Amino acid sequence: MHIAIIMDGNGRWAEQRGLNRMAGHKAGARAVRRVVEHAARTGIDCLTLYAFSSDNWSRPREEVKHLMRLLKRYLLSEISRCIENGIRLNVIGRRDRLNPEIVSIIEQAESLTAAGSRLLLRVAVDYSARDAMARAAHEPCRCAGEPSAQTGCTDRDCFGRRLAAAIHATAPAGDVDLLIRSGGERRLSDFLLWESAYAELVFVNTFWPDFDELALDAALNEFRRRERRFGGLPQERKRNQRFAGQDAIV
Repeated sequence: MHIAIIMDGNGRWAEQRGLNRMAGHKAGARAVRRVVEHAARTGIDCLTLYAFSSDNWSRPREEVKHLMRLLKRYLLSEISRCIENGIRLNVIGRRDRLNPEIVSIIEQAESLTAAGSRLLLRVAVDYSARDAMARAAHEPCRCAGEPSAQTGCTDRDCFGRRLAAAIHATAPAGDVDLLIRSGGERRLSDFLLWESAYAELVFVNTFWPDFDELALDAALNEFRRRERRFGGLPQERKRNQRFAGQDAIV
């Protein structure tokens, strides 16, 4: 099962409490820890968190610097916890605009946690789904295993592999089953558009710093109540139609 979360509402959470936005981001980082560890206990296979979108570069310079420092601190502090909990870490998105020191820490964290098999934790940084798809579309086709000059390839698996390479995905994550957005907004904000083609969407009003184990469980319970048809008919209706057809033939 692949769950993706748009972690929204840090700034508004802080403003409601008379705090600066940086305090909200710090509180959001604490929420990440408890949600990740609960996801590992729950048996989720992959968890993708939207930490910093490509559009977030337009935020005030000081806020961006703070977010990058927070990312660096999180990666360094969580490596040992990830190893202990069998969590494999992968940072997806662009890396050419990140500080080289942060890129080095990302690579170190990915290497040290590569043996984790309990949960694949993907953190999206400088991520844009549209940008990733555009870059993947311009990569050479590898349907035969080798780069090819073939253009206009419509093989979905081939495109999926090129997309994974474009975002530095180090392990297969599969399609998103459940996409959660905190903070009360109802939009995808350029997040995992290809992978979420048939995802179930759950939007919650809770600001991300207040999102906890109970909130994740509630979203999972909502997901289990959904009927996923992937463009087909419900299974019960299919069975009834099949039996009705057999009766007619008899």
